[in-house]
Amino acid sequence: MKTTLTITLAFLLCVGSIGLATLSASSDNDGDGARIARGFKIAPVPLTFADRNRDLVGLGSYLVNAVGGCNDCHTNPSYAPLHDPFAGQSKQINADRYLAGGRVFGVGPSGPIVSRNITPDVNGLPAGLTWDEFRILIRTGIDPDTHRTLLVMPWPVYQDMRDRDLRAIYEYLRAIPHAEPATAPLPSA
Repeated sequence: MKTTLTITLAFLLCVGSIGLATLSASSDNDGDGARIARGFKIAPVPLTFADRNRDLVGLGSYLVNAVGGCNDCHTNPSYAPLHDPFAGQSKQINADRYLAGGRVFGVGPSGPIVSRNITPDVNGLPAGLTWDEFRILIRTGIDPDTHRTLLVMPWPVYQDMRDRDLRAIYEYLRAIPHAEPATAPLPSA
């Protein structure tokens, strides 16, 4: 009787532990659902969903706005007037210039280094890039237009992302509105 009770108790503890571990894992890692929902919540601009996978757009927003820091370089200025968190103000992304590029980083070997406009062009392509061009650019750091290595873009970090994550970023960039960069004087060589 004592042995049966001990085995039963051990079995219940084991099953209970597995159940708790499963519950904990599902709470901590509910797939992409929580990230997708958060992505929609933090998107600073209206999104267009026509011909787009809604889940990939939401995940892409999460990756662009909460993980990748794309706004820091591709929006100029990054924050709306009087909403710069680095100045102790409440954060509000500059929606008018969101991801339109134009931030000057200095002069490189081939001239001024300026962040690219990664909003959709007239054909709906982010930065004018097809999905394949975008994926290759992020994987290699080679700009398909200039055939030069991107000097400021942290592509060596992003190149290790899963294809699904890169596709989500691409779909999000397709879903945001086109914006024009602010004009700023370029540094001389």
